[in-house]
Amino acid sequence: MKKILQDLSYGELENLILSLGEKKFRAKQLYDGLMRGKSISKINISPALRESLLKDYENEPVKIIKTLTSSDGTEKYLMQLADGNIIESVFMRYNYGNTQCVSTQVGCRMGCKFCASTLGGLVRNLTSGEILSEVLTVNALHGGGGAKRAVTNIVLMGSGEPLDNYQNVIKFLRSVSDEIGINVSPRNISLSTCGIVPEIYNLAEEGLPVNLTISLHSPTDEGRARTMPIAKKYSVSEILKACDYYFKKTGRRYIFEYSLIADENCGREHAEKLISLLKGKPCHVNLIRLNEVEERDLKTVTEKQAYQFLGSLEKGGLSATIRRSMGNDIAGACGQLRASHLKTTER
Repeated sequence: MKKILQDLSYGELENLILSLGEKKFRAKQLYDGLMRGKSISKINISPALRESLLKDYENEPVKIIKTLTSSDGTEKYLMQLADGNIIESVFMRYNYGNTQCVSTQVGCRMGCKFCASTLGGLVRNLTSGEILSEVLTVNALHGGGGAKRAVTNIVLMGSGEPLDNYQNVIKFLRSVSDEIGINVSPRNISLSTCGIVPEIYNLAEEGLPVNLTISLHSPTDEGRARTMPIAKKYSVSEILKACDYYFKKTGRRYIFEYSLIADENCGREHAEKLISLLKGKPCHVNLIRLNEVEERDLKTVTEKQAYQFLGSLEKGGLSATIRRSMGNDIAGACGQLRASHLKTTER
């Protein structure tokens, strides 16, 4: 597999261009083209430079091979990497702007029972440039480029655990928020983790005030462990301490994702424990009606049950909402489209 040009910062790109005997301004031409989502072969540079780059670097690190469009306007993309691996990304339209959900790994090794991303385990990490290319490709598809952004918000909630690919994700965050690049503010970026505690502390020190989102899904260690293997390594209390530290360092309140699973985590006793656990903390609870995965036996709750649980949390003094479901008719949950594609390919 060749190298990924989008892995390079602007400074690194300048050094590369100078090492090839080219003038420094060529780096600006090349960088601007990449930020517009163009492949190397489509950027307006000399044939000699193009040929030189294509010897060592992938022309198109990420390409869309299938698009599904939901009745609510959500678009889900099956993307192919240069080595043939498959990932997915989602584009969602909101009143405040357009949000893209990106993948950070091919597959995932966390093993959460409610997520299709983990079904085949972890294949490999994405490089920072591959993650960035997901955004650049979709941004260009919707008319973005240069100073204009079609993708205004980013969530790292697609396939993979972002903090399990820490260095590549941090470099991606710096690249995507670079003022001379696509310039998405860290405050418009959310990173979702199942709770890798040491990396939450590390993230707090990076000077990147992204929105930290924790997949909680139960107020107790025992409850989490039934659906999330990571709970056997890091306790709820350890996660809360790390979240408090993150708030202290960044000033950003944190969010807890809570998938409502029938007969598992949505009873009155669960609501009371959640209130006891989180009341008074600078956090928000995002309730989600479970996206059912064919290969798992977990079931979602009714809309009425979801709103009853929400009412209990609000009455108990917690800030909480039910997340609007988008893309349900196009396998909108993490990993579902990729899993379906791989199953079809195997047949």
